[in-house]
Amino acid sequence: MSKDKVAILMGSASDLPVMEAAGDVLTDLNIGWRMAVRSAHRTPEETVAYVRKAEAEGVQVLICGAGMAAHLAGVVAAESLLPVIGVPINASLDGMDALLATVQMPPGIPVATVAVGRAGAKNAAWLAARILSLVDEDVAATLSAAKIAQREKVLASDAELQARLSG
Repeated sequence: MSKDKVAILMGSASDLPVMEAAGDVLTDLNIGWRMAVRSAHRTPEETVAYVRKAEAEGVQVLICGAGMAAHLAGVVAAESLLPVIGVPINASLDGMDALLATVQMPPGIPVATVAVGRAGAKNAAWLAARILSLVDEDVAATLSAAKIAQREKVLASDAELQARLSG
């Protein structure tokens, strides 16, 4: 049994600059993760085998990033009952093709879809953490602390702004 709770898949190694943002967030939240390149079109058998192995080893959420036709998240969702989060990647058409391909899943094959690019990859990790927090008290506590830290950062920024404006 692995301690990795999230698997991050990307359709191409060129997607790494986007998808590493998801890994960074998961690391900051102390959530174990793994990452691999798998293609819905070029390596379908290997993709399914990877998902099956990840499930067997205790992975609980799958994050899939892909550009253009962006079928990776849909293929993974068709092969697994785990939550799948799709990250559209801007490979062409400003990412609109990937966004539409990721969000337009047939009924019964859900893919939670986040924003295009690095912001989407970060939010995919945050969403994965929220899903995990439903059954993991440690993740829930870490998320709660992170939310408080985000609030404090915004309030500190506002205090600096107000001091500068009134000074």
